[in-house]
Amino acid sequence: MFRKILIANRGEIALRVICAAKDLGIKTVAVYSEADRHSLHVRFADEAVCIGPAKSSVSYLNIPAVISAAEITNVEAIHPGYGFLSENPNFAEVCETSHIKFIGPKPNIIREMGLKQRARAIMEAAGVPILPGSKGIISSVDEALSLAKGIGYPVMLKASAGGGGRGMRIVRSESELPSMLAQAQGEAAAAFSNGDVYMEKLVEAPKHIEFQVLGDEHGNVEILGERECSIQRRHQKLLEEAPSPSITPALRKQISDSLRVAMKSIGYSNAGTVEFLMDADKNLYFIEVNARIQVEHPVTELITGIDLVKAQIRIAAGEKLENIITGPVKLTGHAMECRINAEHPKTFAPSPGRINGLNLPGGIGVRVDTAAYTDSVIPPYYDSLVAKLITFGKDREETIQRMRRALSMFIVEGIHTTIPLHEQILQNKQFLAGQFDTTFLTHFHDEATPSAPPAEMAMGD
Repeated sequence: MFRKILIANRGEIALRVICAAKDLGIKTVAVYSEADRHSLHVRFADEAVCIGPAKSSVSYLNIPAVISAAEITNVEAIHPGYGFLSENPNFAEVCETSHIKFIGPKPNIIREMGLKQRARAIMEAAGVPILPGSKGIISSVDEALSLAKGIGYPVMLKASAGGGGRGMRIVRSESELPSMLAQAQGEAAAAFSNGDVYMEKLVEAPKHIEFQVLGDEHGNVEILGERECSIQRRHQKLLEEAPSPSITPALRKQISDSLRVAMKSIGYSNAGTVEFLMDADKNLYFIEVNARIQVEHPVTELITGIDLVKAQIRIAAGEKLENIITGPVKLTGHAMECRINAEHPKTFAPSPGRINGLNLPGGIGVRVDTAAYTDSVIPPYYDSLVAKLITFGKDREETIQRMRRALSMFIVEGIHTTIPLHEQILQNKQFLAGQFDTTFLTHFHDEATPSAPPAEMAMGD
Protein backbone atom coordinates (compact mmCIF):
# COMPACT_ATOMS: atom_id res chain seq x y z
CA MET A 1 0.00 0.00 0.00
CA PHE A 2 1.10 3.57 -0.63
CA ARG A 3 2.72 5.54 2.18
CA LYS A 4 1.76 9.01 0.88
CA ILE A 5 -0.41 10.32 -1.96
CA LEU A 6 -1.07 13.76 -3.45
CA ILE A 7 -4.57 14.96 -4.32
CA ALA A 8 -4.52 17.01 -7.54
CA ASN A 9 -7.87 18.68 -6.92
CA ARG A 10 -9.84 20.91 -4.55
CA GLY A 11 -13.13 21.19 -2.70
CA GLU A 12 -15.32 18.29 -1.66
CA ILE A 13 -13.63 15.66 -3.83
CA ALA A 14 -10.22 16.53 -2.36
CA LEU A 15 -11.70 16.08 1.13
CA ARG A 16 -13.33 12.82 0.02
CA VAL A 17 -9.96 11.43 -1.08
CA ILE A 18 -8.34 12.59 2.16
CA CYS A 19 -10.99 10.68 4.15
CA ALA A 20 -10.42 7.50 2.11
CA ALA A 21 -6.65 7.81 2.52
CA LYS A 22 -6.95 8.29 6.29
CA ASP A 23 -9.08 5.13 6.47
CA LEU A 24 -6.26 3.27 4.73
CA GLY A 25 -3.54 4.79 6.94
CA ILE A 26 -2.05 6.82 4.07
CA LYS A 27 -0.56 10.32 4.47
CA THR A 28 -1.89 13.01 2.14
CA VAL A 29 -0.58 16.09 0.38
CA ALA A 30 -2.97 18.83 -0.75
CA VAL A 31 -2.21 21.23 -3.55
CA TYR A 32 -4.03 24.55 -3.64
CA SER A 33 -4.32 27.83 -5.48
CA GLU A 34 -3.99 31.16 -3.74
CA ALA A 35 -7.80 31.42 -3.76
CA ASP A 36 -8.05 28.17 -1.78
CA ARG A 37 -5.45 28.96 0.88
CA HIS A 38 -8.06 28.65 3.67
CA SER A 39 -9.89 25.63 2.24
CA LEU A 40 -10.63 22.55 4.32
CA HIS A 41 -8.69 20.20 2.07
CA VAL A 42 -5.61 22.28 2.89
CA ARG A 43 -6.38 22.12 6.61
CA PHE A 44 -7.01 18.38 6.84
CA ALA A 45 -4.22 17.10 4.61
CA ASP A 46 -0.95 16.16 6.30
CA GLU A 47 0.96 18.53 4.02
CA ALA A 48 -0.05 21.29 1.60
CA VAL A 49 1.69 23.02 -1.30
CA CYS A 50 0.57 26.20 -3.07
CA ILE A 51 0.84 25.68 -6.83
CA GLY A 52 -0.19 29.05 -8.24
CA PRO A 53 -2.71 31.88 -8.55
CA ALA A 54 -6.49 31.46 -8.52
CA LYS A 55 -6.94 30.81 -12.23
CA SER A 56 -6.98 27.05 -12.76
CA SER A 57 -4.86 27.20 -15.92
CA VAL A 58 -1.90 28.31 -13.79
CA SER A 59 -2.66 26.18 -10.74
CA TYR A 60 -4.84 23.05 -10.80
CA LEU A 61 -4.27 22.53 -14.54
CA ASN A 62 -0.55 23.34 -14.34
CA ILE A 63 1.04 19.91 -14.80
CA PRO A 64 4.65 20.97 -14.02
CA ALA A 65 3.48 22.63 -10.79
CA VAL A 66 1.52 19.56 -9.68
CA ILE A 67 4.40 17.19 -10.48
CA SER A 68 6.88 19.47 -8.70
CA ALA A 69 4.69 19.43 -5.59
CA ALA A 70 4.56 15.63 -5.77
CA GLU A 71 8.32 15.34 -6.12
CA ILE A 72 9.25 17.70 -3.29
CA THR A 73 6.87 15.92 -0.92
CA ASN A 74 8.02 12.43 -1.98
CA VAL A 75 4.58 11.01 -2.73
CA GLU A 76 4.15 7.64 -4.40
CA ALA A 77 0.83 8.32 -6.15
CA ILE A 78 -1.51 11.08 -7.32
CA HIS A 79 -5.31 11.00 -7.15
CA PRO A 80 -6.80 13.42 -9.72
CA GLY A 81 -10.41 13.42 -8.46
CA TYR A 82 -12.86 14.55 -11.17
CA GLY A 83 -12.57 17.51 -13.54
CA PHE A 84 -9.25 19.32 -13.98
CA LEU A 85 -6.56 16.73 -14.95
CA SER A 86 -8.55 13.57 -14.22
CA GLU A 87 -9.06 12.60 -17.88
CA ASN A 88 -5.87 14.14 -19.27
CA PRO A 89 -3.79 11.29 -20.77
CA ASN A 90 -0.73 13.54 -20.98
CA PHE A 91 -0.86 14.10 -17.21
CA ALA A 92 -1.18 10.37 -16.59
CA GLU A 93 1.85 9.79 -18.85
CA VAL A 94 3.90 12.43 -17.03
CA CYS A 95 3.06 10.71 -13.75
CA GLU A 96 4.32 7.40 -15.15
CA THR A 97 7.50 9.01 -16.50
CA SER A 98 8.08 10.59 -13.09
CA HIS A 99 7.62 7.18 -11.40
CA ILE A 100 4.49 8.38 -9.63
CA LYS A 101 1.42 6.12 -9.74
CA PHE A 102 -1.61 7.73 -11.37
CA ILE A 103 -4.73 6.61 -9.49
CA GLY A 104 -6.90 6.03 -12.52
CA PRO A 105 -6.89 4.20 -15.86
CA LYS A 106 -3.76 3.84 -17.96
CA PRO A 107 -2.90 6.81 -20.24
CA ASN A 108 -3.67 4.88 -23.44
CA ILE A 109 -7.11 3.88 -22.11
CA ILE A 110 -7.94 7.48 -21.13
CA ARG A 111 -6.90 8.62 -24.59
CA GLU A 112 -8.84 5.86 -26.35
CA MET A 113 -12.02 6.40 -24.31
CA GLY A 114 -11.71 10.16 -24.80
CA LEU A 115 -12.15 9.68 -28.53
CA LYS A 116 -15.84 8.92 -28.57
CA GLN A 117 -16.03 7.41 -32.03
CA ARG A 118 -13.30 4.92 -30.98
CA ALA A 119 -15.22 4.10 -27.80
CA ARG A 120 -18.34 3.48 -29.91
CA ALA A 121 -16.49 0.92 -32.02
CA ILE A 122 -15.20 -0.92 -28.94
CA MET A 123 -18.65 -1.08 -27.38
CA GLU A 124 -20.31 -2.21 -30.60
CA ALA A 125 -17.80 -5.05 -30.97
CA ALA A 126 -18.64 -6.26 -27.45
CA GLY A 127 -22.38 -6.28 -28.10
CA VAL A 128 -23.19 -3.06 -26.26
CA PRO A 129 -26.05 -1.29 -28.10
CA ILE A 130 -25.02 1.96 -29.80
CA LEU A 131 -26.97 4.62 -31.65
CA PRO A 132 -27.01 4.55 -35.46
CA GLY A 133 -24.31 6.94 -36.61
CA SER A 134 -21.04 7.53 -38.43
CA LYS A 135 -18.32 4.90 -38.21
CA GLY A 136 -15.69 7.55 -37.73
CA ILE A 137 -14.95 11.25 -38.04
CA ILE A 138 -16.92 13.27 -40.60
CA SER A 139 -14.47 14.51 -43.22
CA SER A 140 -16.70 16.65 -45.44
CA VAL A 141 -20.10 18.29 -45.84
CA ASP A 142 -20.99 15.80 -48.60
CA GLU A 143 -20.21 12.88 -46.29
CA ALA A 144 -22.32 14.44 -43.54
CA LEU A 145 -25.26 14.92 -45.91
CA SER A 146 -25.05 11.34 -47.11
CA LEU A 147 -24.82 9.97 -43.55
CA ALA A 148 -27.75 12.04 -42.29
CA LYS A 149 -29.91 10.90 -45.20
CA GLY A 150 -29.19 7.28 -44.35
CA ILE A 151 -29.70 7.71 -40.57
CA GLY A 152 -32.75 9.92 -40.87
CA TYR A 153 -33.31 13.35 -39.34
CA PRO A 154 -33.01 14.61 -36.67
CA VAL A 155 -29.33 13.85 -36.01
CA MET A 156 -26.79 15.03 -33.47
CA LEU A 157 -23.31 16.31 -34.32
CA LYS A 158 -20.90 15.67 -31.45
CA ALA A 159 -17.27 16.58 -30.76
CA SER A 160 -15.12 13.44 -30.67
CA ALA A 161 -12.94 14.80 -27.88
CA GLY A 162 -15.75 16.71 -26.22
CA GLY A 163 -17.67 16.98 -23.01
CA GLY A 164 -19.97 19.34 -21.14
CA GLY A 165 -22.15 19.98 -24.21
CA ARG A 166 -19.49 21.78 -26.26
CA GLY A 167 -19.24 20.94 -29.95
CA MET A 168 -22.78 19.53 -30.02
CA ARG A 169 -25.46 20.55 -32.52
CA ILE A 170 -28.93 19.20 -33.26
CA VAL A 171 -29.71 19.09 -36.97
CA ARG A 172 -33.34 18.68 -38.04
CA SER A 173 -33.10 19.25 -41.79
CA GLU A 174 -30.72 18.90 -44.73
CA SER A 175 -30.63 22.66 -45.32
CA GLU A 176 -29.15 23.46 -41.90
CA LEU A 177 -26.58 20.66 -41.80
CA PRO A 178 -23.65 22.47 -43.53
CA SER A 179 -23.76 25.48 -41.19
CA MET A 180 -24.32 23.32 -38.10
CA LEU A 181 -21.35 21.13 -39.03
CA ALA A 182 -19.11 24.18 -39.33
CA GLN A 183 -20.34 25.50 -35.98
CA ALA A 184 -19.78 22.18 -34.21
CA GLN A 185 -16.28 21.79 -35.68
CA GLY A 186 -15.35 25.36 -34.76
CA GLU A 187 -16.61 25.09 -31.21
CA ALA A 188 -14.89 21.72 -30.73
CA ALA A 189 -11.59 23.08 -32.03
CA ALA A 190 -11.80 26.10 -29.71
CA ALA A 191 -12.77 24.07 -26.64
CA PHE A 192 -10.62 20.94 -27.08
CA SER A 193 -7.98 21.86 -29.71
CA ASN A 194 -9.57 19.08 -31.75
CA GLY A 195 -12.23 19.89 -34.33
CA ASP A 196 -13.18 16.27 -35.11
CA VAL A 197 -16.94 15.69 -35.15
CA TYR A 198 -19.05 12.55 -35.58
CA MET A 199 -22.79 11.98 -36.07
CA GLU A 200 -25.45 10.02 -34.19
CA LYS A 201 -29.18 9.58 -34.49
CA LEU A 202 -30.88 12.04 -32.12
CA VAL A 203 -32.99 10.47 -29.37
CA GLU A 204 -35.72 12.98 -28.54
CA ALA A 205 -36.35 13.51 -24.80
CA PRO A 206 -34.14 10.62 -23.62
CA LYS A 207 -33.34 9.43 -20.14
CA HIS A 208 -29.65 9.61 -19.14
CA ILE A 209 -28.44 6.46 -17.37
CA GLU A 210 -24.89 5.45 -16.45
CA PHE A 211 -23.26 2.24 -15.22
CA GLN A 212 -20.42 2.15 -12.68
CA VAL A 213 -17.33 0.13 -13.59
CA LEU A 214 -14.43 -1.07 -11.43
CA GLY A 215 -11.49 -2.92 -12.92
CA ASP A 216 -8.22 -4.09 -11.37
CA GLU A 217 -4.79 -4.36 -13.00
CA HIS A 218 -5.07 -8.15 -13.28
CA GLY A 219 -7.79 -8.26 -15.95
CA ASN A 220 -10.84 -8.41 -13.68
CA VAL A 221 -13.85 -6.13 -14.18
CA GLU A 222 -17.06 -5.69 -12.17
CA ILE A 223 -20.17 -3.61 -12.90
CA LEU A 224 -21.78 -1.99 -9.84
CA GLY A 225 -25.23 -1.21 -11.16
CA GLU A 226 -26.54 1.99 -12.70
CA ARG A 227 -27.45 5.56 -11.80
CA GLU A 228 -30.34 7.69 -13.08
CA CYS A 229 -28.98 11.10 -14.13
CA SER A 230 -31.77 12.64 -16.24
CA ILE A 231 -32.42 15.70 -14.06
CA GLN A 232 -29.99 18.12 -15.66
CA ARG A 233 -29.69 21.46 -17.36
CA ARG A 234 -27.35 22.41 -20.21
CA HIS A 235 -25.92 18.87 -20.03
CA GLN A 236 -24.92 19.40 -16.38
CA LYS A 237 -26.47 17.01 -13.85
CA LEU A 238 -28.37 18.35 -10.83
CA LEU A 239 -29.89 15.25 -9.20
CA GLU A 240 -28.93 11.60 -9.45
CA GLU A 241 -30.27 8.39 -7.96
CA ALA A 242 -29.52 4.68 -7.85
CA PRO A 243 -30.85 2.36 -8.96
CA SER A 244 -32.74 3.88 -11.91
CA PRO A 245 -36.54 3.56 -11.72
CA SER A 246 -36.48 2.67 -15.44
CA ILE A 247 -34.07 -0.28 -15.39
CA THR A 248 -35.40 -3.80 -14.94
CA PRO A 249 -33.24 -6.56 -13.41
CA ALA A 250 -33.12 -8.30 -16.82
CA LEU A 251 -31.93 -5.16 -18.63
CA ARG A 252 -29.40 -4.45 -15.87
CA LYS A 253 -27.92 -7.92 -16.27
CA GLN A 254 -27.86 -7.70 -20.07
CA ILE A 255 -26.00 -4.38 -20.10
CA SER A 256 -23.68 -5.37 -17.24
CA ASP A 257 -22.67 -8.59 -18.99
CA SER A 258 -21.87 -6.81 -22.26
CA LEU A 259 -20.00 -4.01 -20.47
CA ARG A 260 -17.90 -6.54 -18.59
CA VAL A 261 -16.81 -8.02 -21.92
CA ALA A 262 -16.11 -4.60 -23.44
CA MET A 263 -14.08 -3.24 -20.53
CA LYS A 264 -12.08 -6.45 -20.18
CA SER A 265 -11.28 -6.37 -23.89
CA ILE A 266 -9.46 -3.05 -23.54
CA GLY A 267 -7.80 -3.85 -20.19
CA TYR A 268 -9.72 -1.20 -18.29
CA SER A 269 -8.53 -0.63 -14.73
CA ASN A 270 -9.67 1.56 -11.85
CA ALA A 271 -13.02 3.40 -11.71
CA GLY A 272 -15.03 4.45 -14.73
CA THR A 273 -18.56 5.19 -15.85
CA VAL A 274 -20.31 4.14 -19.06
CA GLU A 275 -23.11 6.50 -20.09
CA PHE A 276 -26.27 5.62 -22.02
CA LEU A 277 -29.36 7.25 -23.43
CA MET A 278 -32.73 5.52 -23.06
CA ASP A 279 -35.46 6.14 -25.63
CA ALA A 280 -39.23 6.12 -25.12
CA ASP A 281 -39.32 2.36 -25.76
CA LYS A 282 -36.77 1.77 -22.96
CA ASN A 283 -33.95 0.87 -25.35
CA LEU A 284 -30.48 1.80 -24.06
CA TYR A 285 -27.79 3.20 -26.36
CA PHE A 286 -24.13 3.80 -25.44
CA ILE A 287 -22.87 7.37 -25.68
CA GLU A 288 -19.51 7.66 -23.88
CA VAL A 289 -17.08 6.49 -21.18
CA ASN A 290 -15.90 8.74 -18.35
CA ALA A 291 -12.51 7.35 -17.34
CA ARG A 292 -12.53 8.63 -13.74
CA ILE A 293 -14.58 8.81 -10.57
CA GLN A 294 -17.90 10.66 -10.99
CA VAL A 295 -19.35 13.46 -8.89
CA GLU A 296 -22.35 11.23 -8.14
CA HIS A 297 -20.38 8.18 -6.97
CA PRO A 298 -21.85 8.30 -3.40
CA VAL A 299 -25.23 6.94 -4.51
CA THR A 300 -23.54 3.80 -5.81
CA GLU A 301 -21.52 3.51 -2.61
CA LEU A 302 -24.68 3.56 -0.53
CA ILE A 303 -26.56 0.86 -2.45
CA THR A 304 -23.53 -1.46 -2.81
CA GLY A 305 -21.65 -0.81 0.44
CA ILE A 306 -18.43 -0.37 -1.58
CA ASP A 307 -16.17 2.63 -0.94
CA LEU A 308 -15.26 3.56 -4.51
CA VAL A 309 -12.46 5.98 -3.65
CA LYS A 310 -10.77 3.48 -1.34
CA ALA A 311 -11.21 0.92 -4.12
CA GLN A 312 -9.46 3.27 -6.55
CA ILE A 313 -6.47 3.57 -4.25
CA ARG A 314 -6.29 -0.14 -3.51
CA ILE A 315 -6.52 -1.02 -7.21
CA ALA A 316 -3.72 1.44 -8.05
CA ALA A 317 -1.63 -0.20 -5.31
CA GLY A 318 -2.00 -3.52 -7.15
CA GLU A 319 -4.77 -5.26 -5.20
CA LYS A 320 -7.10 -7.69 -6.93
CA LEU A 321 -10.79 -6.90 -7.25
CA GLU A 322 -11.70 -10.12 -5.43
CA ASN A 323 -10.12 -8.72 -2.27
CA ILE A 324 -11.97 -5.42 -2.60
CA ILE A 325 -15.40 -6.76 -3.56
CA THR A 326 -16.08 -9.91 -1.59
CA GLY A 327 -18.87 -11.93 -3.12
CA PRO A 328 -21.49 -10.95 -5.72
CA VAL A 329 -22.44 -7.28 -5.98
CA LYS A 330 -25.85 -6.74 -4.39
CA LEU A 331 -27.92 -3.58 -4.81
CA THR A 332 -29.74 -2.80 -1.58
CA GLY A 333 -32.18 0.05 -0.98
CA HIS A 334 -32.24 3.34 -2.84
CA ALA A 335 -29.99 6.43 -2.80
CA MET A 336 -30.35 9.95 -4.15
CA GLU A 337 -27.98 12.91 -4.51
CA CYS A 338 -28.87 16.59 -4.86
CA ARG A 339 -26.08 18.87 -6.02
CA ILE A 340 -26.22 22.06 -3.97
CA ASN A 341 -24.72 24.66 -6.30
CA ALA A 342 -23.93 28.32 -5.69
CA GLU A 343 -26.48 29.44 -8.28
CA HIS A 344 -29.76 31.29 -8.34
CA PRO A 345 -32.44 28.54 -8.18
CA LYS A 346 -34.48 30.00 -11.08
CA THR A 347 -32.01 31.77 -13.38
CA PHE A 348 -29.00 29.54 -12.60
CA ALA A 349 -26.85 32.68 -12.53
CA PRO A 350 -23.62 31.97 -10.58
CA SER A 351 -23.67 33.17 -6.97
CA PRO A 352 -20.12 33.15 -5.59
CA GLY A 353 -19.43 34.82 -2.26
CA ARG A 354 -18.97 34.33 1.47
CA ILE A 355 -21.13 31.87 3.40
CA ASN A 356 -22.32 33.79 6.47
CA GLY A 357 -24.29 30.95 8.02
CA LEU A 358 -24.33 27.20 7.49
CA ASN A 359 -26.32 24.31 8.94
CA LEU A 360 -25.70 20.85 7.55
CA PRO A 361 -28.54 18.33 7.92
CA GLY A 362 -28.01 14.95 9.57
CA GLY A 363 -29.90 12.00 10.95
CA ILE A 364 -30.45 8.45 9.75
CA GLY A 365 -29.93 8.01 6.02
CA VAL A 366 -28.33 11.43 5.38
CA ARG A 367 -24.80 12.12 4.10
CA VAL A 368 -23.27 15.47 3.15
CA ASP A 369 -20.05 15.72 1.12
CA THR A 370 -18.81 19.30 1.27
CA ALA A 371 -15.81 21.52 1.86
CA ALA A 372 -17.97 24.48 2.91
CA TYR A 373 -18.00 26.01 6.38
CA THR A 374 -19.25 29.22 7.98
CA ASP A 375 -17.18 32.17 6.66
CA SER A 376 -15.78 30.10 3.81
CA VAL A 377 -15.80 31.71 0.36
CA ILE A 378 -17.19 30.15 -2.80
CA PRO A 379 -14.80 31.63 -5.38
CA PRO A 380 -15.90 32.61 -8.90
CA TYR A 381 -13.02 30.76 -10.55
CA TYR A 382 -14.20 27.15 -10.33
CA ASP A 383 -17.28 24.97 -10.52
CA SER A 384 -20.19 26.21 -8.40
CA LEU A 385 -20.68 23.00 -6.37
CA VAL A 386 -21.08 23.81 -2.67
CA ALA A 387 -22.14 20.40 -1.38
CA LYS A 388 -23.57 17.03 -2.32
CA LEU A 389 -26.58 16.06 -0.22
CA ILE A 390 -27.15 12.30 -0.33
CA THR A 391 -29.93 10.29 1.27
CA PHE A 392 -30.49 6.55 1.54
CA GLY A 393 -33.57 4.48 2.36
CA LYS A 394 -35.09 1.05 2.01
CA ASP A 395 -36.88 2.21 -1.18
CA ARG A 396 -37.28 5.28 -3.40
CA GLU A 397 -40.21 6.64 -1.38
CA GLU A 398 -38.30 6.61 1.91
CA THR A 399 -35.22 8.09 0.22
CA ILE A 400 -37.24 10.98 -1.21
CA GLN A 401 -38.88 11.65 2.16
CA ARG A 402 -35.47 11.78 3.83
CA MET A 403 -34.22 14.12 1.11
CA ARG A 404 -37.15 16.46 1.71
CA ARG A 405 -36.37 16.48 5.41
CA ALA A 406 -32.66 17.06 4.81
CA LEU A 407 -33.25 19.90 2.31
CA SER A 408 -35.57 21.65 4.77
CA MET A 409 -32.78 21.59 7.38
CA PHE A 410 -29.96 22.61 5.01
CA ILE A 411 -29.22 26.31 5.56
CA VAL A 412 -26.72 28.29 3.49
CA GLU A 413 -26.73 32.05 4.12
CA GLY A 414 -24.89 34.73 2.16
CA ILE A 415 -25.23 33.20 -1.31
CA HIS A 416 -27.99 31.79 -3.49
CA THR A 417 -28.15 28.01 -3.83
CA THR A 418 -30.21 25.42 -5.69
CA ILE A 419 -31.83 24.12 -2.48
CA PRO A 420 -35.26 25.68 -3.28
CA LEU A 421 -35.17 24.14 -6.77
CA HIS A 422 -34.52 20.67 -5.36
CA GLU A 423 -37.37 21.10 -2.89
CA GLN A 424 -39.72 21.89 -5.77
CA ILE A 425 -38.50 18.96 -7.87
CA LEU A 426 -39.16 16.56 -5.01
CA GLN A 427 -42.81 17.68 -4.93
CA ASN A 428 -43.36 17.21 -8.67
CA LYS A 429 -45.80 14.41 -9.58
CA GLN A 430 -43.88 13.32 -12.69
CA PHE A 431 -40.64 13.08 -10.77
CA LEU A 432 -42.28 11.14 -7.95
CA ALA A 433 -43.71 8.69 -10.49
CA GLY A 434 -40.29 8.27 -12.18
CA GLN A 435 -41.74 9.65 -15.42
CA PHE A 436 -39.10 12.17 -16.46
CA ASP A 437 -36.29 12.61 -18.96
CA THR A 438 -33.50 15.09 -19.75
CA THR A 439 -36.05 17.73 -20.84
CA PHE A 440 -37.71 17.72 -17.40
CA LEU A 441 -36.14 20.95 -16.17
CA THR A 442 -36.92 22.80 -19.40
CA HIS A 443 -40.62 22.20 -18.86
CA PHE A 444 -40.38 22.55 -15.08
CA HIS A 445 -38.74 25.98 -15.29
CA ASP A 446 -39.91 27.46 -18.57
CA GLU A 447 -39.13 30.92 -17.27
CA ALA A 448 -35.52 30.10 -16.48
CA THR A 449 -32.77 31.49 -18.69
CA PRO A 450 -29.73 29.50 -17.59
CA SER A 451 -26.31 31.07 -17.81
CA ALA A 452 -23.35 29.03 -19.00
CA PRO A 453 -21.38 27.34 -16.19
CA PRO A 454 -17.98 28.84 -15.27
CA ALA A 455 -15.40 27.86 -17.89
CA GLU A 456 -12.60 27.16 -15.46
CA MET A 457 -13.82 23.73 -14.31
CA ALA A 458 -16.68 22.28 -16.28
CA MET A 459 -17.06 18.86 -14.65
CA GLY A 460 -18.65 17.40 -17.78
CA ASP A 461 -20.61 14.72 -15.97
